[in-house]
Amino acid sequence: MSTTNTPADPARSDPPVPDTGRTTPARTLARSLLAGAMIFAGLSHLFWARDSFRAQVPDWVPLDADGVVMASGGVEISLGAMLLLAKQDRARAGRLLALFFVAVFPGNLAQYTGRRDAFGLDTDRKRLIRLFFQPVLVLWALWSTHPVRRPGRS
Repeated sequence: MSTTNTPADPARSDPPVPDTGRTTPARTLARSLLAGAMIFAGLSHLFWARDSFRAQVPDWVPLDADGVVMASGGVEISLGAMLLLAKQDRARAGRLLALFFVAVFPGNLAQYTGRRDAFGLDTDRKRLIRLFFQPVLVLWALWSTHPVRRPGRS
């Protein structure tokens, strides 16, 4: 086994950024706000807004709508806590949350196409505008949890 360091092959791409736990104040604030929003949303799934969240469960889901709402609330609380507590696995938490936002997008579509009122989204226009916020949430989750390279490294 060779212990000499050889220069990196310039034809190869950079290795993935290791999840070192390094972050910036802006990312920490964004991640903390998102975590708080996820925990709040999860609690609202379980307690005071279950009826409204049931409006987002598509008719084609072969499960009890209330069970889906409660399960997604538990997932949201867990992901929010993971955003707050995970240091070495922040990037993984961000990817999981981004995937969750993609997974629940059909519910947002169902609310729009089914013209279901919930959360003040009582017009087709409001429900349509809401759809465009889902990619923002995906990007927010990924950006706020992406590790920062150390200065001086390419």
